[in-house]
Amino acid sequence: MAQRKRTTRKTRRPLDRERVLRAAISLADKEGIDALSMRRLGKKLGVEAMSLYNHVANKDEVLAGIVDLIVGDIEVVESAASWKEAMRSRAISMREVFACHPWALGLLESRRSLGPAALRYCDSVLGVLRRAGFSTVMAVRAFSVLDSYAYGYSIQEKNLPSGSATKTTQATDQLLKQLPENEYPFLVETAANVMRSGFDFAKEFEMGLDLLLGALEGWRGRA
Repeated sequence: MAQRKRTTRKTRRPLDRERVLRAAISLADKEGIDALSMRRLGKKLGVEAMSLYNHVANKDEVLAGIVDLIVGDIEVVESAASWKEAMRSRAISMREVFACHPWALGLLESRRSLGPAALRYCDSVLGVLRRAGFSTVMAVRAFSVLDSYAYGYSIQEKNLPSGSATKTTQATDQLLKQLPENEYPFLVETAANVMRSGFDFAKEFEMGLDLLLGALEGWRGRA
């Protein structure tokens, strides 16, 4: 008697809000934020676009949600040995998160309210600073200074040639061909002697970060 072949039906993982938002992040990472639409998102998840509306109200809620998740992915080590260590690792994590999702920088600027993950993130940062002895006002200032540095550095890094040493050198060589040395002597000097040698964005970021953290130590205890 011939045995019947058993057929197994692949069980599709049910949709939920976070799965929809993580898929939107993946789509934006691969194709850019302008490629994100409810139709494309549904296709990526293997469902009709209408199915997404059971979890998100519209595209704007998707955009708000993915920004919130990305900010929430920034790590705050509240159990660090010191506030400097906690803030240092947080700033490094921020740079790494935005390096993975460079499109999120512009999207974050367009948001006027914070989601729950971002609110928890802000509360954690302020908690580290307050427990370290910063006054309420000084904690806000320290938070602002460190965020401005990390955020601004991420924007700058996004717009400058980065990646492998080979790519940086190639981009710098191309730039040098376009710059007359007699008109831009210091820019040419910088490109030739710094950028062309393989500018380490991570190392330079941490050096500037340590300078800020050292200066902020003097704010502890102030009103």
